[in-house]
Amino acid sequence: MARLLGVDIPNNKKVPYALTAIYGIGIPTGKMICKKANIDVEKRVSELTDTELAAIREVAIKLTTEGDLRRNIAMDIKRLIEIGCYRGLRHRKGLPTRGQRTKSNARTRKGPRKTIANKKVETK
Repeated sequence: MARLLGVDIPNNKKVPYALTAIYGIGIPTGKMICKKANIDVEKRVSELTDTELAAIREVAIKLTTEGDLRRNIAMDIKRLIEIGCYRGLRHRKGLPTRGQRTKSNARTRKGPRKTIANKKVETK
């Protein structure tokens, strides 16, 4: 397994897709890294030479990834909560922040359903 930016990259995948194992790098960014490092996007990680890995490392190190990116995102969320804006309040309450409905959906943000005893609505 090749190691880039402190992350083990899978050997059997093509390079742009293997780079997605690094937090902050998706498929388009992986393809852009390959283009800048002059590496064929059809090549697999196991076929890369040490010089090609070094070229990928040189390009990828300029991007904000892994711990720095996680820290930046956490600081942004903390700032929103501190200033008390709408998005910050939604983060604080654990609700969706981008306008999604919450009456029937949003189980990812709200967590599993909490059943409330004897809360049946009677219709007349």
